[in-house]
Amino acid sequence: MNDITNITGTAPVRPIPKQGVYVDSKPFWDGIAQGKLVLQYCTVARRFQHYPKPVSGFTGRRTLEWREVAGTGTIYACTVVRIPGPGVEGRIPLCVATVELDEGVRIIANVLRCAPGDLAIGRRVKLAVDQLAPGHPYPAFELV
Repeated sequence: MNDITNITGTAPVRPIPKQGVYVDSKPFWDGIAQGKLVLQYCTVARRFQHYPKPVSGFTGRRTLEWREVAGTGTIYACTVVRIPGPGVEGRIPLCVATVELDEGVRIIANVLRCAPGDLAIGRRVKLAVDQLAPGHPYPAFELV
């Protein structure tokens, strides 16, 4: 397996998402920094939503608050990235999954410390924190 590095020989740069550009997502990022998964919750529909939005995706109202979820769920769909590209240098093969959290919302994330043959629909996962760069935690999962 090839380990691709950039031309300077330094660690590859992984893209860091811009936070709070269109919606205040600070509670989400603060939660990940503490090893917790915090999502928007519509108090009228009584359902969680992800990704962060300015209004409830269920009612169109601004009846949202941030709540911590358990961070556990089941793989709903999955794939293995085997082709190198920006930000995945040294991480190929990369296991990626759509996880249906126990609270009913789906989130797409990497599955860390996972062999491609172990990745499967229906497998249970729990929250893990990936580091895009020092001081930049990002949500991920690992098999239970």
